[in-house]
Parts: sequence; structure tokens; C-alpha cells
Amino acid sequence: MERLATINDVAKIAGVSRQTVSRAINNKGEISLDTREQVLKVVQHLGYRPNRMAQGLVTQHTLTIGIIIPDISNPFFPEFARGVQDFAHQEEYNVFLCNTDGNPDEEVKALYSLAAQGVDGVILFTYQGSDDILKEFADKYHPVVVLNRYVEHPNIAVIMVNNYHGAKLAVEHLIERGHTNIAMLAGPDTSPSKVRQVKGFCDALTEHGLPVVAKWIISSLPLPTLTQGYQSAHQLLSKNPQITAIFAYNDLLAIGAIRACNELGYRVPTDCAIVGFDDIQLASMVTPSLTTIYVNKYTLGEQAMARLLNMINNPDSVSPSIYVDVELVVREST
Repeated sequence: MERLATINDVAKIAGVSRQTVSRAINNKGEISLDTREQVLKVVQHLGYRPNRMAQGLVTQHTLTIGIIIPDISNPFFPEFARGVQDFAHQEEYNVFLCNTDGNPDEEVKALYSLAAQGVDGVILFTYQGSDDILKEFADKYHPVVVLNRYVEHPNIAVIMVNNYHGAKLAVEHLIERGHTNIAMLAGPDTSPSKVRQVKGFCDALTEHGLPVVAKWIISSLPLPTLTQGYQSAHQLLSKNPQITAIFAYNDLLAIGAIRACNELGYRVPTDCAIVGFDDIQLASMVTPSLTTIYVNKYTLGEQAMARLLNMINNPDSVSPSIYVDVELVVREST
């Protein structure tokens, strides 16, 4: 295997010191334009790549960040991660991605693992552990950007998707379509987003004089997947045939519910209307196409990275919470 070029190799061939090579690569002053061009030609010829860990010892930055997400198989998160990565690459940052399967213990392990790798910051999507553990982490390692969970700490910035408003939009849309017996496939019990969605769901029903039937709200365990949506909807409709509409925590649950309806002989939307949340690409491709709540996932990733970068570059700055609104996208399922 061919040995990778080192800074010593560049310095020897260019006839300069290691310090001069470093100044040329990092575009620092104190060397002439001719010397810089000479060094960069040798760098290009040798294919030399600076050692980020070594640079970090000097700059206190490794130009790496970490993302922690609960479910890489959910199409929502790759789109979000792409937004983070594209913005990060523009700023010459590399990205480490960790998947936790929605397990709070795995989230904590991922946090400390990334810290041990020397990342400059962490983006954490929907932290499901305790606030105390996260605050303890942020006391030592920062900055941290957390999505969809409010945590008050000077080293933590918060970005919130308006799950409450989205749930209300979904229920109000179903009520406008004439539905009064509406069920909900909710998120995991550990998810802060579930709490806000369930509140929006219940408030919308109450405001329109409709009852909230507790047994018609089913949590998804451990993750809101296609299979979980199918199983929960099958259970709901088999035991409660009076249900005529379902609002789901995310599109995967909703698409699973469509399959359950088909298997039980329910026509969607004639016998049972269904609304999802997130508007993943699959939502417009299934039959019938899914009415859902749109979240701009890519932009959400960009916003998270932009906020993290600002915290890295301005460690003493105050980072107010960002609130991201949503909108209803009506398709065939309602």
C-alpha cells in the first residue's frame, strides 16, 4: 500500500520549513506569494492532505461535527442530514452520523463517543433522555443544537418544529371533511414531539365540541415505523369500526395504516381518511397519495448547522430558539 504524503515530505521537496508549509496551506501571512505557490504545487503533486487532528491541537478546532438521529431508516432523517452535510461541507466541515434506534441510553453513548472524537459541536435530533443528563454533558462539551426538545442551558440551542400546530391543522382538515370519530397513531412515549402533537390533536377536537377518546390514541413502540402503523391501525379499526379518520405522528405510520385499511376492506378515503406528518417523498408516491403535514427537512438541517456553526465561531453569543412552522398538503387520502 502506498504511503500517504506527510508535511515533512512537502517541506523537503519544496525546500522550506514545516512552518512555511503550514502557513501556505492555511493562507497565513509572513510568506511571499511565490513561496506559497511553490508549496501548493508540491502539495497538489504529492496529494498531501493536512492531518485534522494535528491541526486541531493548534487551532482547537477539528472541523468535524456530529449528528445523532433516532432512525436512519426513516426517510425524514436522511433528508435532514443532507441539509446539515451540504451546509457543513460549504464551510469545510466533515460530519459524523450516529443512529440510536430511539434508545435514550444509546443517545448518551453517542454524545460521549462524539465528544471523545473531538468534534467541534453536536446536532441532536429529538433527545429522549433526561434534561439533567443532557445539561451535564453540555457543561463539559459544547456547543449542542437540539431539535424538537426545549432544554434551557447556555451551551444548548433549540430548534422546534411546530408539531402542535401541525396536529391541529390535520384534525381541523378532517373535521372539515365531515369526520367526527377521529383516532391518532401517536409517537413513542419518550418523544417530546408526541406530547405536543397529542395536545394539538386533543385541543382541535375539544374546540370543535368533539370527544377525546383515550383508547383511540395509540403510541408507537419503540419507533414510528411502517409495521407499527399497520399493526396499530389494524388494531384500532378492528375493535372500533366507528372510526372514520386517522391522524398519524409521521408518514410511515400513516402509510402503514393505509395498508391496514386495504387489508380490512376499508376504502381510503371513503371509509377511512388518513393524514400523516412530515411529507417524506414516499407520501406522494403511494396509492392513494397521502395527505400530510409538510416539514422542510433539508432546510431544517441547514438551519441546525448554521446555528451550530455560529455557536462554534461565537462561543459567547446568545442563541435564541428557532421555531419552524408547517403546512397542510392535501392529497388523495382525505
